[in-house]
Amino acid sequence: MSEKPKFAIITSFLGQTHDRFRSYNSPATIEEKFKVMENLENTDGVELVHPYEVSDAPKIKSLLEKHGLKMAAVNVNIKKDDLFLHGSISNPDKAIRDQAVQMIKDSKDFAEMVGADKVQCCPLGDGYEYSFQSDYSTSWKRMISCIEEAGAYKPEIPLFLEYKPNEIRGRSFMDSAAKTLCLLKDVGNKAVGTTLDFGHSMYGGETPAEALCLLADSDYPYYIHINDNDGRWDWDYMCGTRHFQEYVEFIYYLKRFGYNDYLTSDTSPTRVDMKECFEANARWTLKIWEMLDTMDLEELTKLLNQTDFIKNWKFLENNLFFRK
Repeated sequence: MSEKPKFAIITSFLGQTHDRFRSYNSPATIEEKFKVMENLENTDGVELVHPYEVSDAPKIKSLLEKHGLKMAAVNVNIKKDDLFLHGSISNPDKAIRDQAVQMIKDSKDFAEMVGADKVQCCPLGDGYEYSFQSDYSTSWKRMISCIEEAGAYKPEIPLFLEYKPNEIRGRSFMDSAAKTLCLLKDVGNKAVGTTLDFGHSMYGGETPAEALCLLADSDYPYYIHINDNDGRWDWDYMCGTRHFQEYVEFIYYLKRFGYNDYLTSDTSPTRVDMKECFEANARWTLKIWEMLDTMDLEELTKLLNQTDFIKNWKFLENNLFFRK
């Protein structure tokens, strides 16, 4: 039996969330969110959003100890401030880019103080809506320069970049695993990696397991967010509820590559019970993980390297869908 995975939650989803038309659930303080987590099965990690959700490091460190929780990551938000309306690390204004870099550095400082081993960042303000709106070449070079500086600061706390096809921009500059790896190769710092969000990959037209292989076979680290959607938008559904087979394949490759960091729920409990939502994410993932432990994964890997797919399908029929 392989080592069981660890589970965490982006704590913003434990309070009130919003879409364009309405709000869901009630506002909650950070301690109220931690209290919810105290009673969750299989989940002890938190990803906290800095600086808008948390900023008082001594207080957070005390609350983590009080509620028996651990840091999965610090999530630095460089898109919310009005300053970043036209982008952060790609903004034509160097003073604005410098502010974004400083926020990443500040988040590394915060991570160090609260005991987090990584900072993750999704630069959703960096992109475009229209033809002839952006200088793609120069924007890319600006992003490289910013990430070079941010990544070089306290490299013992790696920076992970989360890609997404779009939102809040019509198209993100960093919209796929491949383009994120292009950026990492241009930066050339192994203390900078990728956050792979299953849902972002799915609705972005990727196969999440294939995207994972690109990252795992690269020279750069990776970190995982788990959820699901309908393949058309980032709905942040519960894991495996819309793409079960793809999710099983994703978990298979996580096991194959020996992933041992947190699997962090980036899931929005809009119309389901909050506690049940996050427990289901962990429970289903654990059941898939344990089911894979009972399968002949060496045989499955052999089947993936031959050409008769009917053999693969029969293997799945007997070991996954209709187990003997």
